[in-house]
Amino acid sequence: MVDQPVNWRLHQRLPVAYPVIFGGAPFVGEGMLSDLSISGCSVSCERTVLKGSYIKLSVVLPDPTSSLFIELGKIRWVRENAFGVEFIRVPTLTRHRLDRVMSQAPTLDLNCLPTLV
Repeated sequence: MVDQPVNWRLHQRLPVAYPVIFGGAPFVGEGMLSDLSISGCSVSCERTVLKGSYIKLSVVLPDPTSSLFIELGKIRWVRENAFGVEFIRVPTLTRHRLDRVMSQAPTLDLNCLPTLV
């Protein structure tokens, strides 16, 4: 019998590479946003950040007329040159843009994932 992988995430993750500027007390930095969902993202950067810190993010989307501004996020994990952010406060316009970005993503076929033995 083969065990099926279990996805504990609540929301679909979208692999992206969008430039991002972020800031919180006591740091400001820039990096590359990846692994985007409606509730959070991962950021790769050279800047040291603190787990548990609150930050703001400004994400540059491929469409030059739109960006995503996250008013408040919390850093949930830090690993080497990356950290994960949970979105806490997202303006309505940003929520609509984020929904649009996520809806344009191809759906993930869980049958294509390798099984863990």
